[in-house]
Amino acid sequence: MNRRELLSLALPAAMQAQPGRDGRVKITKFVIHKMTHRWRDLLFLEVHTDSGLIGLGEGSLATRVDLVETALRWLEPNMVGLDPAGPEQHWDRNYWRLSRWRNGPDIVTALSALDIALWDIEGQRLGVPVWRLLGGPLRSETRVYFTHWNNELPARTPEGFADRAAKSKAEGWNAVKWPVARGDVEPARAREIAKTLDAIRKRVGDDFDFGLELYESFSLRSALEFARTVAPYRPMFLEEPIWREMPGAFAEMAAKSPVPIATGEGLQLRHEFAHLLRVRGCQIIQPDVLHCGGITEIRKIAHMAEVHGVEIAPHQCYGPIAHVASLAATTVCKNLFIQEWEADDDAVYAELTGGKYPRQKNGMVPLLHGPGLGLRVNFPEFAKRFPYKPRKPTAAPSFTYYDELKK
Repeated sequence: MNRRELLSLALPAAMQAQPGRDGRVKITKFVIHKMTHRWRDLLFLEVHTDSGLIGLGEGSLATRVDLVETALRWLEPNMVGLDPAGPEQHWDRNYWRLSRWRNGPDIVTALSALDIALWDIEGQRLGVPVWRLLGGPLRSETRVYFTHWNNELPARTPEGFADRAAKSKAEGWNAVKWPVARGDVEPARAREIAKTLDAIRKRVGDDFDFGLELYESFSLRSALEFARTVAPYRPMFLEEPIWREMPGAFAEMAAKSPVPIATGEGLQLRHEFAHLLRVRGCQIIQPDVLHCGGITEIRKIAHMAEVHGVEIAPHQCYGPIAHVASLAATTVCKNLFIQEWEADDDAVYAELTGGKYPRQKNGMVPLLHGPGLGLRVNFPEFAKRFPYKPRKPTAAPSFTYYDELKK
């Protein structure tokens, strides 16, 4: 056996990729895949190179993936021919120097998808996981909560919720989250959810956490009343009780609420989080790796929150790439509290990634140890099973106090 054959056995397959004649790897094209799975439109990005390495990213954005695709096609000619190495350098160039018109969820989601793919290539190229490139891990597994936990609930009654909690606890889960139903006037909503929380606590005890998604559907006054009503049942947090555009109101909410306040899934970049943190608008921030600027930016947001004494519970309810990218990026963060996890998709994602997708055990999911993000996705099968059928936006019910007066 000669030296080259020996090296081919010792090195990961990704490290055997051949660079171009000038010794550099170059980006050749973007390939974009779109699917509709359950209630979400998903967008995945492949960044191809002349070495054969392919980086995976994700740019899913509710009802707006076509706009994200347009933004990626705008970025593509500015990336083709460049070496993908140095995600920080590319982030700086793409956000700050390509255009002064640089913000907005569509643009930042496209930038995030590209950033994730570049980190994936960097890890593959060097034969190490992304979390190792970032200096981690601080932990080998991450606590997760089962989000949209009531989606498959047959009976949305206090007893139905209690039964579901007992089943989930038996499956290893110790934390869940669900959206509080809209529709009733605010005091009635609080009374109804209190009945549900009481039933859950009586059935499964105190070692089972739950977060309540409030969908920006309260005024400041009524949100505080709601918090006082549910406080005896010790929720893990109240998520976005009021409009996210009001950091000053969040500051008052966080100061007066007996329940921790969480927000941030709709914020982009560290600058928007900086304002929220300066006014002490929450105890928990929820940046989404797909919408806040990718792996490069989410860790900066988390580190900034750490010096304010604020924990991070990353928002995540999209595809398999988003979930593992978020895990890899935040495992290096000391203030990581818990991560959102769309558990109803676990079986499908495991099938479409050849069994690589991490699964929950005792409320935790493990890090992946392969190079880069550590998984590949069978996109042809994904598209065959879940063809793209774009969802149309629907207006949420109004929830101002004027509507209460009409009832």
